[in-house]
Amino acid sequence: MIKQFEINTSSRDEMIDITRLVQEWIDETGIQEGIVVVQSMHTTAGVTVNENADPDVKTDFLMRLDETFPWNHIQDRHREGNTAAHLKTSFTGHAQTLIITKGRLLLGTWQGIYFCEFDGPRTRRITCRLSE
Repeated sequence: MIKQFEINTSSRDEMIDITRLVQEWIDETGIQEGIVVVQSMHTTAGVTVNENADPDVKTDFLMRLDETFPWNHIQDRHREGNTAAHLKTSFTGHAQTLIITKGRLLLGTWQGIYFCEFDGPRTRRITCRLSE
């Protein structure tokens, strides 16, 4: 079972909590036990699992990525000028695999699923696949 979602981002770099979006789709399917793969369909946007209680975690995460992968590094050769976005995506990963049990995503107390925009704002797509 596959579902595709569109996400509109509003900044060059941002993390959008998509946990509820994924859980609502799982609820619609009625699947009780299985796995779901959540995948970004882009080379400059990733998917990660991280803390969803303190918004400062997202701020710190994006700040540290900018420090590690600076925008417009003088030695970057990629003509589009977004090498940092490609590196950030490879670092965070383009997909996450999560367990479903009793119809619910199996996440830790503070965990959430995040779509990570690194070259926005844009209209983006994520694809989710459920397997029982």
